[in-house]
Order: sequence, then C-alpha cells, then structure tokens
Amino acid sequence: MNASADRCWAEIDRSALRYNARVVRDRIGSAELLAVVKANGYGHGMVGVAQALAEDAQLFGVANLEEATDLRTALLHPIIILGPALPEERTTIAERGFIPSISTFEEAQDFDRVASGAQVPINFKVDTGMGRMGVPESEALEVFKKVSGLPHIKIHSVSTHLPVSNEDAEYTRDELLRFGNIVKQFRAAAPGNFKAHVLQSAGLLAFADPLFDIVRAGIVLYGISPLPEFQKLFKPAMTWKTRIALVRDMPKGSSISYGRTFVTPGKMRIATLSAGYADGYPRHLSNRDATVLVRGQRCPVLGRVTMDLIMIDVSKIEGVQAGNEVILMGRDGNEEVACAELAERARTITWEITTRIGSRVRRVYV
Repeated sequence: MNASADRCWAEIDRSALRYNARVVRDRIGSAELLAVVKANGYGHGMVGVAQALAEDAQLFGVANLEEATDLRTALLHPIIILGPALPEERTTIAERGFIPSISTFEEAQDFDRVASGAQVPINFKVDTGMGRMGVPESEALEVFKKVSGLPHIKIHSVSTHLPVSNEDAEYTRDELLRFGNIVKQFRAAAPGNFKAHVLQSAGLLAFADPLFDIVRAGIVLYGISPLPEFQKLFKPAMTWKTRIALVRDMPKGSSISYGRTFVTPGKMRIATLSAGYADGYPRHLSNRDATVLVRGQRCPVLGRVTMDLIMIDVSKIEGVQAGNEVILMGRDGNEEVACAELAERARTITWEITTRIGSRVRRVYV
C-alpha cells in the first residue's frame, strides 16, 4: 500500500505487534497464546495483524463466522469463535473446523446433529459473572456432563470471562477461584485433555496466577494497556494520520464549524484536515481540548468535528501547507497523542477508539 495519495490512513507497525506478543509470552510461560483479532484486529486490520503474529500465537480468536472465514484464508491456526453462532451458521462452522463457543445444551445438541463424521471441537463457556454468554455457574457441571457425552462433540476448551478485572480485584480473585474449582469438577466428571482459559489482557497483567492453559490476549497485543500502570511495557502499533487539505487566515470573530461553538478570539491560521467522524475520529472530541500533532507540535481541534473534516489551529507553526501530514493518534518526536488520551477526552474506552476507525482509512503495514 502507498499512503502518498491517502487522505487518512493508519500505519501499523508489525515489529511493535511482535514485540507486544513477546511481552505477553514472557508473562504467560508455557501457556498457549490465543491472539484476539476480532473487530478487524481491534481496528488494526485482522488479516495483517494475524499474519504478523502467526509465529507467536498458537490460536486466534474472532467474534463470528464471517471473521473466521476471512481469517482462514490467511492462516491455518485453530480459530475460536468467541461469540455465539446463529443457528443457520452452525453447519458451516462444523464443516470448516472452527471452534464455536457454546452456552447451552441445545447449542451443543445442534452442533452434534450437523456434524459430518468428525467430532466438532467446542469451547464450553461458563458464566461466572459477565452475564453475556455461558452456562450459569450453578448449572455448569450438570450441563457439561450432558454435553461431553454427545457422540460428535469434543470439548476443546472451557472458559469464562472476567467482567471487572480492571476495576474490582476482590471480585476477580473470587471469580478465578470459583472458575478453578469448576474446572476441577469438570476434569473429574469427564477426564480428557481439554484446556481452560479465562485471563484476558487486564487479567494477565494483574492476575497472572493461576494462568490456566490458554491466555486470551487482546488490546495489549496492539500496544494499549487496559491498566495505565503497565503501559510502559508495550509499544503502540498504530499511528493514525491524515493530511491538511486547506489552510486559511481567519479574522477575529470568525465562527468555526456547526453550531458556532468556537469563534476566533483574534486573527488565526486555521487548517482543515481530511478526516472526520466518518473515518472514526470521535465527534465527542469536539470542544474537549483535543489536539493533533503537526511537525511534532500539538495543535488544538477547533469547534465541532464534522463527518469528513476537522479544523485545527496552526497559528504557531511556520510554513504549514496543504498536503502536510498530521498525526491524529501516535507519536511525533517528543510528543504523543495516545489512544488513552483520546478515549479520556471522548469519555469512552480505548477499545472503542481503535475499533471505530472506519473502512475508508487505509491500513498501511510497515
């Protein structure tokens, strides 16, 4: 890909992805690494990310059948579908050897029914507090016994999800203890070589004991820590860029953007950027003291972010011209606009910042 003519693009550093994977590997020892690449690789490009991590990860995790199918074209690793499958998708999942996550006996029965010869490997999900998927904890052993007895079902793994691993340490420790006891009961009830996994990014940073057999690494692989105190361990993989499309000298009293929420207090040089909320730059950054980087200097975002364009103040920078690069997120020299900064100012989470970067933003792998 060539970014020379792009209006808005994201540069993805493969070496940073691999570096982050090695940081995770150092923390999880012999446990298998399940690289989560759902939501288009958290906005970084699913296939490109998976190819960069192919030597570091033992498994990959996606959200649905469509993502699994796209990913299969790029690699042969085991692929776990972390979200629930629709009834009409189950035959295809079974035929293509993907690993579905099941939360009910009825789902398992259906996979058993559509299996064509070979057993269907499944990820048996237990609900220990997330309330989104999984067999309720109190019913898990009974359902597990029934599922493991189905002739065309093979338990690949058993898992749960931590809802407050970055918020409530006491609850999370208790949840890990409860899940560990459930796994012991499962192994006693149906001896086999199935694996267990629970720790995700925040979990592997703050609760690395016990690790279980697989660790699901997501946001940390992209160099963004869900716990600020661990950010120094990782290298952000994405630098999000755009270009200046227009530079104008505006007199005092000029209103900028919809709603006239910013009026120039004096003469200002205003640059219009070739990006907007249709590219994923949050409209919620309007009038929230957001900045971008031009030649390594912070420039304030002025007025409301619009669908395709953003206005910034470049009055203090000499020689700014149309076509100049601007960093929306990333580092330039000694300055950095971090993903966490954008999320805080937009009053959202880092996961949303990267996953909302739109399809017209080209991903350029470097």
